[in-house]
Amino acid sequence: MSPIKSLIDRLGRGVIDFLAEMGGMGLLFFKATLFIFRPPYRFRNLFKQMESIGVGSIPVVLITAVFTGMVLALQSYTGFKRFNAEGLVGTVVALSMTRELGPVLTGLIVAGRAGAAIAAELGTMKVTEQVDALATLAVDPVQYLVTPRFVAGIVMLPVLTIFSDLIGIVGGYAVAVKVLGANAGVYLQRTTQYLELEDLLGGLVKAAVFGGIIAGVSCYKGFQAEGGAEGVGRATTGAVVVSEMLILISNYYVTAFLR
Repeated sequence: MSPIKSLIDRLGRGVIDFLAEMGGMGLLFFKATLFIFRPPYRFRNLFKQMESIGVGSIPVVLITAVFTGMVLALQSYTGFKRFNAEGLVGTVVALSMTRELGPVLTGLIVAGRAGAAIAAELGTMKVTEQVDALATLAVDPVQYLVTPRFVAGIVMLPVLTIFSDLIGIVGGYAVAVKVLGANAGVYLQRTTQYLELEDLLGGLVKAAVFGGIIAGVSCYKGFQAEGGAEGVGRATTGAVVVSEMLILISNYYVTAFLR
């Protein structure tokens, strides 16, 4: 085979594999969504996943958010001081956290923590044939394993984002007022004056989309694991990488839609 034909063959296989991957994920998303409205409803499993995805991610989300708000306030104050616009620091921190940094950073963090855990857990179940055992017992693996994680991701990411927004704004306030000496009254006034409800709601919509992406992609990668421990490792890595890429890509389209 000539080099050109070999290159075309590799490109074609790559495109086919990509389309097959996207198709498989799309079908899993669709099936998991359908099972939300079909009994039986396993609320105990749902609450367990909400605790795992949401409560377990609170410490790392809060640490990331507070230092992000602090750095944002520090950089904004330094830049705005050149134009005598220090009073706008609060506005910049609040809008940046609620509209963009809060949901995106929360999504990336949860993808690295909870997404990896989901893929590793389901991947281990897949290679040890526990998923096949569920099907043998007339229990749909998607309904039992995927849908609770899918719903938990959609519900808990906005909750985590609210905490992230709040603690990021508090961190920005602490640096601007307590460290840099900005006027506390002006900071709070500008924060509340320009921050609107739609800014917060837009960030929460993004977070819900990111939560669905993380849960769906991680479950799909876990179900595709094969080859023992090595396969589980590949599935876990793939889940984190694909989730974070889709978060960044979808962030643009959701932002454009809500603009």
